[in-house]
Formats: sequence, C-alpha cells, structure tokens
Amino acid sequence: MQGILHEEPSIWQFLFITVLLGGWAAWMTGKACAQTWRPHLTLFLYMLGLGIAVRFIHHALFEGTMFSLQYYVVDTVVLMILGFLGFRYTRTNQMVTQYHWLYERTSPLSWKPRADVHD
Repeated sequence: MQGILHEEPSIWQFLFITVLLGGWAAWMTGKACAQTWRPHLTLFLYMLGLGIAVRFIHHALFEGTMFSLQYYVVDTVVLMILGFLGFRYTRTNQMVTQYHWLYERTSPLSWKPRADVHD
C-alpha cells in the first residue's frame, strides 16, 4: 500500500496524521457546519483547505511531499468521508431533537417522517 495511499514508510504515520488527527478535525468541521445550518458546499470547501493542512503536517513532521496531487487527493477523500459523516450524524440529531414531533431516527445517519403525523 505504500506508494498508493501514503508515502511514509509506516502506515501508522498515515493513520495517525490523516485518519486520527485530520479525521477528528474533519468530523468537528462537519459537526460545526451542521450545527450552524451551512450547506454541503461550505463543508466541501473547508475539507479542501483541511487537506492542504494535513499535507503540510505530513511534510513538516515526516518530510513528506508537500505538493503531491496523488497524496493530497487521498488525504482529502479520507477527510471528506469523515467530515460528511460528522455532518450527517449531527444533522440527524438536530432533526430528531428539534423537530421530534415531525421526524424519527431510522439510523445514526438518517431520519424519516413520523408515522403518526397526518397530512
């Protein structure tokens, strides 16, 4: 997998920087965007910037390549997955908490109209 998903000699560096640190920041950014009712496009743009920040951390700490399109895309895709999961999880909680008379939770990431609400 080295060379395809990460350039570090150990996958643990990739998991620590991109998935753990960057993923936590992405989840919190998704949560913040959902809590302030921002659109998905805003979160998408934030994740592009966060991808640059994660590449910089790889470069600064482990002498990774700062300007590598391949590794930037890999890092940013991982961040987007976690960021949009955080967004959806928070939005689901908002909908079933703030509008509990209209919606019920169907999973941690989705909701549906309540069956007892009539049109």
